[in-house]
Amino acid sequence: IFIITTLTILASTSYAANDEAGNSLSLSAEAAIVIDADTGTVLAHKNSTKKMYPASTTKILTAIIAIEKCNLDDVVEAHQSAISQIPAGYSSAYIKDGEKLTVEELLKVFLVHSANEAGVILAEHISGSTSEFANLMNEKLKEIGATNSHFLNPSGIHNENHYTTAEDLAKIAQYCMKNKTFRDIVSMKSCTINKTNKSEKRTYKNTNELLNPSSQYYVAECVGIKTGYTTEAKNCLVSAFTKDGLSIIGVILGAPDLPSGKSSRFLDSKTLCNYTYSNFAIENLAKKGSSIKNIEIENGTDETKNLDLILERDVTMLSKIGGVDTSYEITLNNEIS
Repeated sequence: IFIITTLTILASTSYAANDEAGNSLSLSAEAAIVIDADTGTVLAHKNSTKKMYPASTTKILTAIIAIEKCNLDDVVEAHQSAISQIPAGYSSAYIKDGEKLTVEELLKVFLVHSANEAGVILAEHISGSTSEFANLMNEKLKEIGATNSHFLNPSGIHNENHYTTAEDLAKIAQYCMKNKTFRDIVSMKSCTINKTNKSEKRTYKNTNELLNPSSQYYVAECVGIKTGYTTEAKNCLVSAFTKDGLSIIGVILGAPDLPSGKSSRFLDSKTLCNYTYSNFAIENLAKKGSSIKNIEIENGTDETKNLDLILERDVTMLSKIGGVDTSYEITLNNEIS
């Protein structure tokens, strides 16, 4: 006998969803936000809807489009038309005209090393031109719900009409981190590109120091995502953390250079991480395998007339540490057969 039912659990907690704690966290960044990666609940924010420049954090959107549109083992030939679009001073992997790399290799050097030309090469491969790819990017922004953003190029090269908000970047990152290929690449401490028809084997270190165990900014809970910098955008970082079942995404935009020489984007990101795990936790409302209700089956046999409904998964929710006890109720579909 199979029991088909709809189970709804309505729960309430005592903390405010839009906590302005970001303004009291001693953040150097001009804009910031931290959200629950599963639900999108805002846990702290500072100027999170202010128009900002994303710099290379743009690349996470380009990457997810490439992952969704291409096969990872597709071979792409780089052209000078793509390579020459990158202005002097922007990071590069010095990919050569005519060099052949797979989509996966381009994604790795793009997200790990922040090689700008890799984004243009991918854009031309997918859409034929960066302008057409930009249209694809803006369509994806609407799909994700990042309605206060507008992108003009795949790599985040500065343009005053290429902008976002901390809130939108958090939504984009939340979407991207649902993809295993994306998660695997952005969590890499380094990447290696094997010998190609134009270059020898190359290895690149991740620009995200939160992932580097030898760095003063290392955070064991960090699982990605992407750095960014231009003179106009200042220092930017989208980061993801996971601990004790709680996954979060933090965004830092417009972080200044500090007189001490330390990196404000990494320090601010650590502050968001520490604040969240000190104040929030995942609460288990009901455990997998537990009986939630005994029901009577119409026309059932003596052995099956009364059956227990058993949870197939844990039912959890985000709660404020030290808050009031969570209350919840369980509602079943009226027609169980």
